[in-house]
Amino acid sequence: MKDFWNERYAEKEYVYGKKPNSYFQEKLDELRPGRILLPAEGEGRNAVYAARMDWEVSAFDISEEGKKKARKLAREYQVELDYQVGELETMGYKKEEFDAIGLIFAHFPKKTREHYFQQFDKYLQPQGVIIFEGFSREHIEYQKENPQAGGPKDAEMLYTKEELEVAFRGYKFEEFEELEIELEEGEYHKGKAAVIRFLARKA
Repeated sequence: MKDFWNERYAEKEYVYGKKPNSYFQEKLDELRPGRILLPAEGEGRNAVYAARMDWEVSAFDISEEGKKKARKLAREYQVELDYQVGELETMGYKKEEFDAIGLIFAHFPKKTREHYFQQFDKYLQPQGVIIFEGFSREHIEYQKENPQAGGPKDAEMLYTKEELEVAFRGYKFEEFEELEIELEEGEYHKGKAAVIRFLARKA
């Protein structure tokens, strides 16, 4: 997967655009700035937006090419990011370090997903929030109609509402919906897509 993402992010253009994900932007704008973690952050579009909104941003990805693009975008907007490359276990984040975590199209292999979610819970302060948007299991059918819709081809890396409810049990879901949207995020998130979105607050 590392080679795949390095090859994709090595493209000259920002493959998912420079603008933040619209749901992330909408929800972040409702929150008071603090410290935010953005896993699987790719080229930095959401991290840079958060930094522009006065958040203290930590982000990571497995792609060195993604980090290069993120740093370039941060320079363009004259903001600072703590952006690391590697797996979650190597990041060194601390317990209850963050006020918010943004999981925007952060699709992890099923064998590591549960562990990652448990770690994110540890990193989040009580009353902290998770902003989530990811492709649902139904998205497989959309990919067949439109390959540019993007997303993992492995159905096990896609999400179901039931799995997410279990993963974040104990959280208060202030918003939780499964819907069809029209994506317009660069060349690789384009067209109709099936997603799950939620805003959840830690008890």
